[in-house]
Amino acid sequence: MINDITKDAEDRMKKCVASAEAAFSRVRTGRANPAILEGVRVSYYGSSTLLSQVANIGMEDSRTLTVQPWEKNLIPEVEKAIINAGLGLNPSTAGMIVRVPMPPLTEQTRKDLIKVVKKEAEEVRVSVRNIRRDANAALKDLLKSKSISEDEDKRAQDAIQKLTDRYIEQIEKLLAKKETDLMEV
Repeated sequence: MINDITKDAEDRMKKCVASAEAAFSRVRTGRANPAILEGVRVSYYGSSTLLSQVANIGMEDSRTLTVQPWEKNLIPEVEKAIINAGLGLNPSTAGMIVRVPMPPLTEQTRKDLIKVVKKEAEEVRVSVRNIRRDANAALKDLLKSKSISEDEDKRAQDAIQKLTDRYIEQIEKLLAKKETDLMEV
């Protein structure tokens, strides 16, 4: 039972770190990264569809993304969706390809993006701590029902705390790396 609780907590903490990585990859660093356009939705035959489901997104160079819609009639919709996504990007069309140049980041924009990344990291840290709390509550329930001894409870809580510390440290490393990327000119 203790192993099940610990394993479940670890799996959930891994998912938290993965979600932090995904969120950090969507934050623009001045370099082209197809993940920036992940959440962009395009009107496709009357329904809102993810851009990645109606077009190929690639990199032309380190500062330019290319979007190649599968249907020619989607090009104006793709441009409109990228402009309206609130990413501060200004696409241009060249035949069947929509080019999205990455504008250089100003000092203030970099600082604002770091605040966004720190806020996201804090939310993930809170999620990891909530997982620890849930696991410890499950252990307390086992202790109350006399399924485990106090020594086993203490050892399991120590193991869960070590897991928590390890995953919070991973989040800190991801945050430091992203901050470095953002401040790089």
